[in-house]
Amino acid sequence: MTLANRNPIPTFKSNIEGTWNILEACRRASLVSRIVVASSDKAYGDQPTLPYDEKTPLEGRHPYDVSKSCADLICRAYFETYNLPVCVTRCGNFYGGGDLNFNRIIPGTIKSVFHHQKPVIRSDGSPLRDYFYIRDGVESYILLAEQMENKGIHGEAFNFSTEHPQSVLDIVQKIIDIMGSDLKPELLNQATNEIQDQYLSAKKAKKLLNWKSKYTLDNGLKETIDWYTHFLSNISNR
Repeated sequence: MTLANRNPIPTFKSNIEGTWNILEACRRASLVSRIVVASSDKAYGDQPTLPYDEKTPLEGRHPYDVSKSCADLICRAYFETYNLPVCVTRCGNFYGGGDLNFNRIIPGTIKSVFHHQKPVIRSDGSPLRDYFYIRDGVESYILLAEQMENKGIHGEAFNFSTEHPQSVLDIVQKIIDIMGSDLKPELLNQATNEIQDQYLSAKKAKKLLNWKSKYTLDNGLKETIDWYTHFLSNISNR
């Protein structure tokens, strides 16, 4: 999101223009029977009532958040206007092996600890977030696509969350502990234009889709750490 704040146009093109291009192509292709669009908890913006449910207004305020709010509303417009078979997912912060953006808190922390360096936290460590394991995310998307056989859920949005928000400091400390390190994180307290607390209710998905999370935070982090440890070890040995 820091990059989006510095240069918003590519974010708008990707998330807003990209969404309408895909939906317009689907509208003109008569064989498309269901579309799942990945939105984000960021589409809600900064709201006073937590956790966010699907009735929470879409009020992004900063470039990335606004791009997600807009994409979400475009999906709704294509359903309401053209009866396009689309559903939207809103998830928390994905994590898992394969994410090579080391500016993100989980891969960045694992990389720092692997190299015996202090993990750096840009905020004061207190913001609360959902952390959602990528395997849970993939299975959630597949389940939703399968459930769209029921046309009654077309046009709906669904939150997916473990419903166990963690502070940034807590998630960093969990990684440090799992990796058996005694390093202490460095708090920069320099984050700007970021929402303090943001986490989701998944009650709607549980009720209408019979969905439930399959991975605890500890299990997801252990698998993630194993992936990065193997990846970073291979790089170091080259």
